[in-house]
Amino acid sequence: MIKLIACDLDGTLLPPSKIMPEETFPLIKKMSEDGVIFVPASGRQLPNLELLFAPVLDEIAIIAENGGLCWHKGKVIYINPTPADGLLYALDIIRSEQGLYPLLSGTDCAYYESGDEQFIDVLYKSYSRAEKVDDLNEVARRETILKISVWDKQPAAEHAANVLIPRIKGLRTKVSGFDWLDVSVATANKGEALNALLSHLNIAKSQSVAFGDHMNDLEMLQASGRGYVTANGFPELKRLVPNIIPSNAENGVITKIKELL
Repeated sequence: MIKLIACDLDGTLLPPSKIMPEETFPLIKKMSEDGVIFVPASGRQLPNLELLFAPVLDEIAIIAENGGLCWHKGKVIYINPTPADGLLYALDIIRSEQGLYPLLSGTDCAYYESGDEQFIDVLYKSYSRAEKVDDLNEVARRETILKISVWDKQPAAEHAANVLIPRIKGLRTKVSGFDWLDVSVATANKGEALNALLSHLNIAKSQSVAFGDHMNDLEMLQASGRGYVTANGFPELKRLVPNIIPSNAENGVITKIKELL
């Protein structure tokens, strides 16, 4: 019996319009009544996800910041921050490349230093709490930071990944969307957060299902009893997890959840 369903948002549950499918909240409520907990698992920050899922917040758990933290019943039950020395090391490399815009993701606020209007416009589509600062290095030294999110004016898989992954050593550096790449402590991923949540809720791996579309979802798909990838997903992910469902534009996740339940 399925007791937990974890699902990536952008590119997976959310269609290209980024508007939540109208069936989502009624389905989550029905799942809750049947003893199944829904878990949005995203690179977005916790405050943004709390707002997005406000109508069903009492009935879900949340994996935020690509596995940097996990939240349930009003409490953070798991956190895996990136040490300051790793942040400072990675920031130096990121700043040396053109067209990359770093953002430090704290537990309840994000911090950025660029005034680029295009970057800021994109930023506030995923972050409800963000603050412009003079120096990210200072923030890295004083705050608990989960990861560095890097916005790329080009497709991240074609640019940021090629210039950052070979250079940043000892940290997890993964493309997390069309124009985003994340840098975090090596052990931070959605799979580790899902493992912590399953343990917290006393749910077996075999009783869980997960959905994703990009490489930052791989560990979560592997940590679940069965993982599914949307047809629009990243080719390498579809090769590694060959359980393909219809695309996000076709509401593939909603359709599959109804079938599974």
